[in-house]
Amino acid sequence: QVLLVESGGGLVQAGGSLRLSCEASGRTVSSNSMGWFRRAPGKEREFVAAITWGGTSTNYADSVKGRFTISRDNAKNTVYLQMNSLKSEDTAVYYCVSRTGSSLTVIPSLYNYWGQGTQVTVSS
Repeated sequence: QVLLVESGGGLVQAGGSLRLSCEASGRTVSSNSMGWFRRAPGKEREFVAAITWGGTSTNYADSVKGRFTISRDNAKNTVYLQMNSLKSEDTAVYYCVSRTGSSLTVIPSLYNYWGQGTQVTVSS
């Protein structure tokens, strides 16, 4: 079992920045990929970004490319999502995810573990 705990959400004005963190604990597998999804009110879950645990590969949704950066600190078992130039449409609950293997799939059902989520609200 892998436990994922997110932090760093909050309220920010449009154009501002936030950094989300996700700490993994429990049966942490070094080969797991990790990433972020989000769900806005009334919408389906949406892939945001993913990274291999070795950090050699990343994948981003087109809507966040150039604004968001995913990174990891293996020594801390933590993955980060740096969000810059935030827009009102980025408002959502952000979920940290993990899956066995190195695939950076955008399909939510293929991720084995999910965190509880952290709210990000961008005011215009």
